[in-house]
Amino acid sequence: MIFANSACLLLILLVIPLTVWYVLRGRRRKASLAVPSTAAFMNMPGSWKAYLVHVPFILEMLAIVLLSIILARPQTTDRWQDTEIEGIDIMMCMDVSTSMMAQDLKPDRIEAAKSVAAEFINGRPNDNIGLSIFAGEAFTQCPMTIDHTVLLNMFQGVSSDIAARGIIDDGTAIGMGLANAISRLKDSQAKSKVIILLTDGSNNRGEISPLTAAEMAKSFGIRVYTIGVGTNGTAPYPVQTNFGIQYMNMAVEIDEDMLRQIAGIADGQYYRATSNSKLKEVYEQIDKLERTKLQVKEFSSNEEEYQLYALILLFVLMAAIVLKQTILRTIP
Repeated sequence: MIFANSACLLLILLVIPLTVWYVLRGRRRKASLAVPSTAAFMNMPGSWKAYLVHVPFILEMLAIVLLSIILARPQTTDRWQDTEIEGIDIMMCMDVSTSMMAQDLKPDRIEAAKSVAAEFINGRPNDNIGLSIFAGEAFTQCPMTIDHTVLLNMFQGVSSDIAARGIIDDGTAIGMGLANAISRLKDSQAKSKVIILLTDGSNNRGEISPLTAAEMAKSFGIRVYTIGVGTNGTAPYPVQTNFGIQYMNMAVEIDEDMLRQIAGIADGQYYRATSNSKLKEVYEQIDKLERTKLQVKEFSSNEEEYQLYALILLFVLMAAIVLKQTILRTIP
């Protein structure tokens, strides 16, 4: 809660001198009836009215406090405002080809990559982050956003079976995936623009060479961090047979030289993730990237909240008047 006229709250200080005056007046007040001695009244029971004699004054002081709050105009705020936060612009570029179903990472490469990436996103609440996916072709799954709830929901829809079901062409078009991510970052005004490219293979599809895409990234001031995911040697891969899905050990072929070149050209770094823990370590290292200020517009509007105080004030004043004119009425 805020106060539009906070200076009016100083009126509450009037309670202090009024209380002092009330106490001093009570001590100096002369009796209406003079008697030589009060000894005869010592054992008489006290009236219940004696306990209420100060209630009207207390109510009057409470009225001053309530009136001060009302004049200060208490409000709840809810409005648009520009704020600056620390963050960078990131496009996550993920391979979703059928080879990502290999189970050398648990439960498989694609799910391990999604899980660790989700932790990375949750750890960077102030960043603009988007998601581009690729197999034999590439497209944007989610544009850059600071609404990470939406981004994480879109992440859940990522699966390697979209290539297996023929929704997109299978293969590994690294250059196309990188170019798609660049198209989302090239007009960004952030001082730091980053692409995190994750793949488990080598480029075998697409019209754009990965190294050409890396040069494009460099020209737009975009750093590219590349991650090769997969164990050394072979990995169990699901294969459909007449007896159902069988797992066969397939050779892990990652074009590490090309991924190193991409990272080198685009001022990034290459990482190899051979297990779930190694993949997590990679994202933790990338998490140490520099940050820059972003302008964010937030909505807010003010709503007056004096009504409750006004109702209480009315009740307090009525109670004070009723007490003074009835059971606590005095005759001069």
